[in-house]
Amino acid sequence: MTFLNRISPYLRVSVVMLAILALAGCDAERRKSDAELGLNLQQAEGRKIYDNYCDKCHEPYSSRGKKGPGLKGVFKQQYLSLSGLPANDDRLTEIVKFGRAKMEGFGQVMTDQQIKDLLAYLHTL
Repeated sequence: MTFLNRISPYLRVSVVMLAILALAGCDAERRKSDAELGLNLQQAEGRKIYDNYCDKCHEPYSSRGKKGPGLKGVFKQQYLSLSGLPANDDRLTEIVKFGRAKMEGFGQVMTDQQIKDLLAYLHTL
């Protein structure tokens, strides 16, 4: 008789679920609220903009990307990972407005204030 056959069905399900979770090796975290992240109003607005325009291609809290590079710590680096451009507000504003490589530009759909709010959020990553 195996170990799993000797324990109750409820405990068996728990053991199996824990094993699955452990083997998954998933680095995904529960989405934190704006308050848990300590975001101010501008950063929270930037997060909403990020969710609407950026999240489909860029991971905010991972260095792994989706279609584009992950943005975790984007402003903590001296240079952007793919382009080698300086990681500063001017360069990212330019990229957001006009696009770069496979990324479309959003200068026609975002206001200057929305871009500033987005950058404020990106600084928190």
